[in-house]
Amino acid sequence: MKKLSVVARAALLAMSVSLSPIAAQAQNITTVNGKPVPQSRADVLLQQALRQGQQPRTPELEAQVRDEVVLREMFLQEAVKRGLSTTKEYRDQIELARQSILIRELFADYQKKNPVTDAEIQAEYDKFKAQSGGSEYRARHILVEKEEEAKALIAQLKGGAKFEDLAKKNSKDPGSGQNGGDLDWANPNAYVPEFSQALMKLKKGETTQEPVKSQFGYHIIKLEDTREAKPPSLDEVRPQIAQQLNQQRLTSFRDEIKARSKTTYKFQTGN
Repeated sequence: MKKLSVVARAALLAMSVSLSPIAAQAQNITTVNGKPVPQSRADVLLQQALRQGQQPRTPELEAQVRDEVVLREMFLQEAVKRGLSTTKEYRDQIELARQSILIRELFADYQKKNPVTDAEIQAEYDKFKAQSGGSEYRARHILVEKEEEAKALIAQLKGGAKFEDLAKKNSKDPGSGQNGGDLDWANPNAYVPEFSQALMKLKKGETTQEPVKSQFGYHIIKLEDTREAKPPSLDEVRPQIAQQLNQQRLTSFRDEIKARSKTTYKFQTGN
């Protein structure tokens, strides 16, 4: 291999020196008042947006992030020029932000190192499926405040009035009243005991002949139909189960840290 001449080495050195500002410039988005705005800031902000899952990575998102980073630099320089970076309020906010970020990273790191497994999701689904078995009931009800009102409505039903019409006009239940009292399909255990017990005594098409009292008031209940419960498939509820298990795991981790920390402080808010 031939050695480079002194002239050639000098030319290469000069070229590398002349290219270094170009390389540095390529790592910056732009400059604001002569100060470089590094591309790394946009990279961090973009990764944060992607991690939050708000939208997929697209050229439009990348452009929005660059715009935001440049705007932040403009505002940052103005704040520094006005001396805001030296105030006590600023230092206090920085400390609070530091704590919040570090705590967030603590739980994110734990979650990353302790992922929910497919076996755990399956086990939780099996429990859910077992609890969701049996019969489902489709019912309607009219809820009123006083027993006398309920008895008067039952008399109207016996006289031929339509249940749906009376529910729309009289029911105090905002969720079902405007739908003619329709409660959709549900497991009886989803209701308060008094309601559930009265419902399961009815035959298809029957209405309670006496008002059913509960903590909410007085109910008139009509059973529309029954069917065998058909729980959703595992794929349909997998995200919800995974989220629930993750939350339980994070809560246990939080409680573990709290339990082994030594302090005489007495929490007042149930933390």
